Amino acid sequence: MTDLYQLTMMNGYFMSGTHETEAVFDLFFRENKSFNYCVAAGLLSAVDYIKNLRFTDSDIDYLKGLNIFGADFLDYLKSIRFTGDLYAVEEGEIVFASEPLLTVKAPVIEAQLLETALLNIVCHQTLIATKAARVVSAAGGAPVTEFGLRRAQGPDAGVYGARAAIIGGCTGTSNVLAGKLFGARVLGTHAHSWVMSFESELEAFEKFAEIYPDNCLLLVDTYDTLKSGVPNAIKVFNKLREKGRKPVGIRLDSGDLAYLSKKARIMLDEAGFNDAVIFASNDLDENLIASLALQGAKIDSYGVGTKLITSFDCPSLGGVYKMSAIKRGGKWTPCLKLSDTAAKITNPGFKTVHRVYAPDSGRAFADLIALRGEKLARPLVLTHEFERWKTATLERYDVRELPVKIFASGKSVYEFPSLAASAAKAKAESAKFWDEYKRLVNPHIYKVNISDGLYALKQELISSKKTPAGGRA
Repeated sequence: MTDLYQLTMMNGYFMSGTHETEAVFDLFFRENKSFNYCVAAGLLSAVDYIKNLRFTDSDIDYLKGLNIFGADFLDYLKSIRFTGDLYAVEEGEIVFASEPLLTVKAPVIEAQLLETALLNIVCHQTLIATKAARVVSAAGGAPVTEFGLRRAQGPDAGVYGARAAIIGGCTGTSNVLAGKLFGARVLGTHAHSWVMSFESELEAFEKFAEIYPDNCLLLVDTYDTLKSGVPNAIKVFNKLREKGRKPVGIRLDSGDLAYLSKKARIMLDEAGFNDAVIFASNDLDENLIASLALQGAKIDSYGVGTKLITSFDCPSLGGVYKMSAIKRGGKWTPCLKLSDTAAKITNPGFKTVHRVYAPDSGRAFADLIALRGEKLARPLVLTHEFERWKTATLERYDVRELPVKIFASGKSVYEFPSLAASAAKAKAESAKFWDEYKRLVNPHIYKVNISDGLYALKQELISSKKTPAGGRA
């Protein structure tokens, strides 16, 4: 799972004898107009990919048939395995633009091979976890179920997207395979076709209640929600109650959800079903859910499909994978990519990320991208990278390093938590940020700074790469 140019570069390293040179690469995403923050996900899949990284005989035969690569290189690929180190932020961590989500330190030929797959895996799942977190935030405590498998961009996107959505805060998924693979809670009742397969709506509801008396949630909008669906559901609920059973509620999947939910709530309450839930679906996203709340909709739970699993308004995270250091002559040499756009100039060196907390509130105050081993001063002065007059000083602070070691010399050294634990981590970490940073519209911008040491190194490298004429060397 790679792009051809990764293999042509790998062959180039091999042919030039530099393939064993150690290098450091960072995976991060750039500023995104849709999301102010992200929820990290995809590490489990990334580690699984790295553990199983190898070229089979059929792979070698295919590459041989391209007539691009020599026999020695193809023979070398037969035994290639990941032998380096990997650092990563854990799944469920709140992350921001420019912060390394993963850092690979390995022979350059191995690090190069990982690029495409890691970007594909981590960026996609982080994107879906983030979209889920926004939807869940808009729901204001009402449970959200991920409903997107049939609309996902392929099976993997549906299955691993469902897992990412759980990390982002969804309480369950309709995806049965995701339930089997990851232990996610699976949810679902019936579709309009169930109702249409019977002579009448009432008969369909009665049969469903007979088969599932303790899980009776009825889809009430097949014909007419208020004149037929809800009244028929109430008739069935009355029969369940007479048998000592408790109905779950109704589902709305079309029409004016705010109006219908308010009317349905009145009807259910008047019939004595005050605790029957109203579950809503129908092309929902965080913006529509927030609007429903403003309209006073009486919705207790949401099913969100297409716009969650495809991250409809932001289909790509914009992740990149850039070399930040390489070993030359036995000495580590930091490196960067220059650009006429300041935000696209990469951060050099072997780095880490510190999260700084204000001691009085315990809330996250700022993130600091720093060189590994760099000491943080007390008091700590944070300075905006580009607008240098913007500073903030903390006399006292608590700090936590975000990346943890995942691989050491090619061996996995990290024990993965359960999916439920990763989801709980995301919820707990989100609670450490002020609501102003997480609001859907015009959020306050969280401080992400680079350390004094990293800033000085970056400026030194920028100056050294400029020609006297002001161009790029």
